[in-house]
Amino acid sequence: MSLSRRSLIVGSAAACSVAALGFYAAGSYREAMSAAIGRISGKSSLVTTRSGALEYAVEGTGQPLLMLHGTGGGFDQGLRFAGGLIARGFQVIAPSRFGYLRSDFPADPSPQNQADALADLLDHLGIDRIAVAGGSAGALPAAQFALRHPDRCSHLVLMVPAMNLASRDPVEFTPLQRFLVERLLNSDRWFWAAKTLAPERMIGTLLATDPALLATVSAPERERAYCVLAELMPIRSRAQGMAQDGRMAGSPADIDLPSIRARALVISADDDRFGTAGTARRIAGLIPDARLVIFPTGGHLWLGHDDDVSDEIAAFVTRPAG
Repeated sequence: MSLSRRSLIVGSAAACSVAALGFYAAGSYREAMSAAIGRISGKSSLVTTRSGALEYAVEGTGQPLLMLHGTGGGFDQGLRFAGGLIARGFQVIAPSRFGYLRSDFPADPSPQNQADALADLLDHLGIDRIAVAGGSAGALPAAQFALRHPDRCSHLVLMVPAMNLASRDPVEFTPLQRFLVERLLNSDRWFWAAKTLAPERMIGTLLATDPALLATVSAPERERAYCVLAELMPIRSRAQGMAQDGRMAGSPADIDLPSIRARALVISADDDRFGTAGTARRIAGLIPDARLVIFPTGGHLWLGHDDDVSDEIAAFVTRPAG
């Protein structure tokens, strides 16, 4: 991993500290919060699963695809990840994973139980078999779904997969770092201040994508990066899920990848500052029927390659499964 949590926390916390001085009581913060809440209000539904309430949204028409968001996301980030697929004629089902937005946080929020709750969601929607995609921290429950419910997973797509396959957390927090990041990610006001004052730094640290790429990509791709950052608000309603994702990242992934029967597509970028390219290569070597796509640049947001990613996924999931 080319960027440690030390640079993430120190950089972000420094931005927060400066920003808070100028923005703490500003009316623009209240306006931003109102807009963030309005953006997601009334856009999702709830279903009761074996692990409690699960929030989800459905957008688009055509072949269904289940899209699982990453750390800091929710159904809205899942729809953002899948925007290109919706435009290509897919119906995207985007749940909020445990502890995000309106989804419950059960006593056992493991990726295995997340996968089982997704099966309950499909029962509710009357879908027997579906292509499943997971981005970043959503890759682990997506893979667990393919393993635990093989007859229901037609294709598996893992995008910038944040799985701990090395039996260690390579960027372990110190107590001071933990305090600083918890302050940033558990306060809408602090987070808003940091992203308002230094959005490029936040893209480089929190979203693990080289901000220098912003000047080299198209205007829509540049806007996508800023939107992913801005749409982490309201961040406090995602805090339980983010904490759980952090625990998953710090523990070895308990998953038998060689036993996955679904055809898999694994996508990453060599310059992802979270180091998922190496993980992607390892996953593709373990799943029996896997295609690997690694871009040389793009970071954790696959910046500059959203159309490429959408084309790869669309072509992959429309081929009949074996």
